[in-house]
Amino acid sequence: MDKLKIALQYILPKHLLSRLVGKLAAAELGAVTTSVIKWFIKQYKIDMSEAAQSQPEAYASFNAFFTRALKPGIRPLCEDDGYIVHPVDGAVSQCGPIEAGRIFQAKGHYYSALTLLGNQAKDAARFEEGDFATIYLAPKDYHRIHMPIKGTLSKMTYVPGELFSVNPLTAENVPGLFARNERVVAIFETEIGPMAMVLVGATIVASIETIWAGTVTPPTGKKVFTWDYPTEGQDAITLDKGDEMGRFKLGSTVVMLFAKDALDEFAQGVEAKAVTRMGQAFAKIK
Repeated sequence: MDKLKIALQYILPKHLLSRLVGKLAAAELGAVTTSVIKWFIKQYKIDMSEAAQSQPEAYASFNAFFTRALKPGIRPLCEDDGYIVHPVDGAVSQCGPIEAGRIFQAKGHYYSALTLLGNQAKDAARFEEGDFATIYLAPKDYHRIHMPIKGTLSKMTYVPGELFSVNPLTAENVPGLFARNERVVAIFETEIGPMAMVLVGATIVASIETIWAGTVTPPTGKKVFTWDYPTEGQDAITLDKGDEMGRFKLGSTVVMLFAKDALDEFAQGVEAKAVTRMGQAFAKIK
């Protein structure tokens, strides 16, 4: 059955399917939308007591529900300035060193940091011998993405690609998964050096958004696009630790890259399959 699930992903029209689901998720269909939201809550055992709006009827569209805000204070930030924090609710897929430009995916699979970053050689060079962490967001999770540390945006890159599922089964069986799916790369300048936040698309992910550019995809592009941003002056985009930086409309994965000697060690309990909660201690900085 697992082999069949993987095989189907290679032949299904993933982009078309994802865009169709995206249109349905954005539709405001009244009682139909509410029924779908109620089913989803029950199916994935979502804790709506954490949501700012806990009633399914409060959401005009499925997208509005999926990107729901949490109650103020429900995810307190780690107060220790010596730590960066988890950017999302989810589960650690993998974390560790970037070795010879390669990032560990799962079960013997590695992929290139250079490819992940859209073949931007100067960007990849900034993360040589650094560290990475990959966090998977399941359908039940809160889907807003926050800053692990204060940073100023210096570059964004859109990289076209496939839309394979990014669940653990696919990560174990599709080579180079995160470097072959469509993705948006945001690079920030921080007190510990450059940090890349890579928002990876997936099957049925209807949209990837950032707070400074809005919807980056769809529509799907056919080539790599880059945008450079000023890091000084009144037009600089600086986000504090814990600030929202983006959203997924339907679940996906975030890959974070850090420069050499930026991190001392990952926080206790941060390892493959560990549950993450936005704002909790993620890694100690040097």
